[in-house]
Amino acid sequence: MTPDLTRRWQGMALLFAVLVLLWLLAPVVMPFAIAAGFAYLGDPLADRLERLHMSRTLAVSVVFTCMTLVLVGMLVLLIPLLQHQVTNLINNIPGYVQWLRTTLLPWLREHLHLNASAFDSKRIVAALKAHIGSVSGTAASVLGQVSRSGLGLIESITNLVLIPVVTFYLLRDWDVMLARIDSMLPRRKQAIIRRLAHESDQVLGSFVRGQLLVMLALGVFYGLGLTVIGISVGPLIGMIAGLLSFVPYLGFIIGLVISLIAALVQFGDWLHVLLVLLVFAIGQMLEGYVLVPRLVGNKIGLHPVAVIFAVMAGGQLFGFLGVLLALPATSVIMVLLRYGYQRYRDSDLYGELPRRIDPDPVETPAEARSGTHAADLDDTDELQL
Repeated sequence: MTPDLTRRWQGMALLFAVLVLLWLLAPVVMPFAIAAGFAYLGDPLADRLERLHMSRTLAVSVVFTCMTLVLVGMLVLLIPLLQHQVTNLINNIPGYVQWLRTTLLPWLREHLHLNASAFDSKRIVAALKAHIGSVSGTAASVLGQVSRSGLGLIESITNLVLIPVVTFYLLRDWDVMLARIDSMLPRRKQAIIRRLAHESDQVLGSFVRGQLLVMLALGVFYGLGLTVIGISVGPLIGMIAGLLSFVPYLGFIIGLVISLIAALVQFGDWLHVLLVLLVFAIGQMLEGYVLVPRLVGNKIGLHPVAVIFAVMAGGQLFGFLGVLLALPATSVIMVLLRYGYQRYRDSDLYGELPRRIDPDPVETPAEARSGTHAADLDDTDELQL
């Protein structure tokens, strides 16, 4: 085995070990991953403040304070709104149940020709009541165990406290850590690793910062649009649609379905259904033609199916941490795949052309007179010709 092949196998083994370790330590890694995301978002602003002759510690303190104020302000504004919307939703549940019984279920029975007992609301309610006891008993035992041990509550509080602390230290030492990583790179591969790292940083910057702005803009637009047409839970639906918009079409589809149901239950006419369709059609055009091209750009190059698969695979392997890291990791992998594809295009494996064999060659007059056929020429003769 050649030394290059040995080093490649060692690198693959190291990568596999890191993935297994990440899978085993996913709950512990969660606050550090979130803190690293905040530090990555705040580092460009801290670098700009350093260029204004601020010290790194002062620049990081300013950025950290601004980020904290923004997050606290969002919580102060969103928690009362969310509480009001959830209360409104709970108050509207009887109306949803009544619409389900009197409108939706009869329509399904009539048009789908299903057995009426399949949609018997009394049987559904009875089944739910029968299982409430077991579910509540299980939940009570779990909560009792957690409350007795106290580990769940302590772990949650520890994670919340760790995020801002780790964020500050990572943001302060971000450039130092990058310099140390750069100093450990193999000298022969340093240039190409730097180039790939720069391309990955551009992709991640375009995705993370741009996608956050897209999610915020869509959430505000859908919330305001649904509120204007009279949907009582419009802001709540807008927040849900905005948060889920990082997966292509997921926020659009879920928000549209929930909004249509809310419009039918609240108003029961086709006018508000058409207004809901209009709001989401405008939102989809705004996302596709204005927000994504301007804020995210086309640097990521991920197909919607690849995005959906990446999110589902990340959630299956690493839980919520995998959902958070799925798209950034996939973006970096796409940079590496493009580099590998370019290397393949430049290699002899791609550039080597097969020897052309004519199944029925045509003799020229000179060949006919000399008795020599083109297929009988060897490689040396071809080069001499």
